[in-house]
Amino acid sequence: MATNDIVATRNKGRNADKERRTEWQPDRLLRSPPKLWPIRPVGIVKWLYHYLIPWNLVYLAVSVVVMVYLTPSMETMKTFRWDWIAFIFARNCTVLIVFVSCLHVPLYVRKSQGFDRKYNGRWLARNSPNFLFKNQLLDNLFWTFTSAVPIWTAYEVLTWWMFANGYIPYVSFSEHPVYFLAVLFVTQLFLSVHFYLIHRPIHWPFLYRWVHSVHHANVNVGPWSGLSMHPVELILYFSGVVIHWIVPSHPIHAMLNLMINSLSTAKSHSGFEKLIIKDGIEIPMEDYYHYLHHRYFECNYGAGGIMNVDAWFGTFNDGSPEAMEKMNHRVISRQQKAQSEGQSS
Repeated sequence: MATNDIVATRNKGRNADKERRTEWQPDRLLRSPPKLWPIRPVGIVKWLYHYLIPWNLVYLAVSVVVMVYLTPSMETMKTFRWDWIAFIFARNCTVLIVFVSCLHVPLYVRKSQGFDRKYNGRWLARNSPNFLFKNQLLDNLFWTFTSAVPIWTAYEVLTWWMFANGYIPYVSFSEHPVYFLAVLFVTQLFLSVHFYLIHRPIHWPFLYRWVHSVHHANVNVGPWSGLSMHPVELILYFSGVVIHWIVPSHPIHAMLNLMINSLSTAKSHSGFEKLIIKDGIEIPMEDYYHYLHHRYFECNYGAGGIMNVDAWFGTFNDGSPEAMEKMNHRVISRQQKAQSEGQSS
């Protein structure tokens, strides 16, 4: 079975062949996971740089601002009341609109860089039966604001209520500074593993058909595609914050967890390798890794190359012909095994 056949049967993209002929690929292949041994100081420094700059520092900065200036006091959140819950919902909508618009407007409204560094040589779909309202952007906005933001807000509200009432373990920077900073640092790494563990099962046929197909209608992704998911998938996706209900944490740890999950999807689904501000100034998106997942379905279930969980489980695809062949072989072997088991039963 050719890759074309796999794609045609595994996603809702009706024009996959045409899209592939026009797609853009990076000059270099995706990074493999860092080797733990032998220790290479220069390699560690490079990895730390790419891990923190720019995006994790952006998510942390947003988290601090929102926590300090746009979150009710813990005293207020000791009891459930509609006023502060509605405020958090409205705040989350606003933060998301501002953040995603910073990518969507220049790339897809103004089209300031055209198709330069765009993985797929088409714009977002219109008049397509694959989407609600036959419009990809409207479909994405519908799922984002009717499912994603309410579920994100529900997790956040419950987390603040438990912190305020002392139902979950709390740690302060003044008492445990090293531990406090360590939890901040590993939040993104934890979420990468969590994403793989909740993402891989929803590719099983039954769950994919009824749940994950909503998200995978977006073969040619855009910034608003990131949180366009079925409510069941979103409950699993945002469940990473539950770790802070168990492990001693500070509210800023939970806020960072939620902000990474909420905002990073715009970057990972931008559809572009870089956002070009002007000559010599570019902001890296660098998520060809996840674009290949939307493109071919059967690879790269993890959150990105910094914590390449797919390499551990043999599902990593760097876009090379060798990786494509390996992916096809894995899929065909599984299908043949399923067919033989079906015939024998």
